[in-house]
Amino acid sequence: FAAQGEIEVVPLSRIRRIGGASLARNWVRIPHVTHHDEADVTDLEAFRVRTNDEQEGRGPKVTMVALLLKACATTLREHPTFNASLDGDSLVLKRFIHIGVAVDTEQGLVVPVVRDVDRKGLLELAADLADLSARAREGKLALDDIQGATFTISSLGGIGGTGFTPIVNAPEVAILGVSRTAMKPVWNGTEFVPRLMLPLSLSYDHRVVDGAAAARFARTLAGCLEDLRRILL
Repeated sequence: FAAQGEIEVVPLSRIRRIGGASLARNWVRIPHVTHHDEADVTDLEAFRVRTNDEQEGRGPKVTMVALLLKACATTLREHPTFNASLDGDSLVLKRFIHIGVAVDTEQGLVVPVVRDVDRKGLLELAADLADLSARAREGKLALDDIQGATFTISSLGGIGGTGFTPIVNAPEVAILGVSRTAMKPVWNGTEFVPRLMLPLSLSYDHRVVDGAAAARFARTLAGCLEDLRRILL
């Protein structure tokens, strides 16, 4: 490269070296397909803002990712194939729901795991998420904090984008990517109304999941995000 002009050689961080090798391995070994959809989160966002106003000064803020954790737990219970691992000629269905959440740090991407998501309330999940994210950025995660996920969420909502192709983190069989919400005109049967729409990108292992199953999973997830009762009850 130096023959073309001035360069600077910057060593990769340990996280990028390890993570890069894992990403390359998963991309080659897993037949990926990504299903794109979107969910109407107008009411959910209003609830989130209202909840944070009411909880001001009494704990961590409820983020959209915390709400996604609840929605994904409900959806994974209804679609257990997505909460599984492929083991040779067998599928291992897991009766627990531990969800990894990708966290952007200065050293690279880290994926701490929120455990027993289906057994926790929204405020408890918000607290877990805030704690894990802070320790991830400070480089203080323990090995146990990054192991054992059954599903993963990767959110670019705070940055932008309308969709992407997240890479499945083996031995998981699926990963959800979410992009930035956008206000769009949506037909309600009689007229177009402005609604806040959240882009969903579901990547999955095609050896385990077919396209129709992925579409049903995405529709169930969207339904949970659009109906607060399915998340909170």
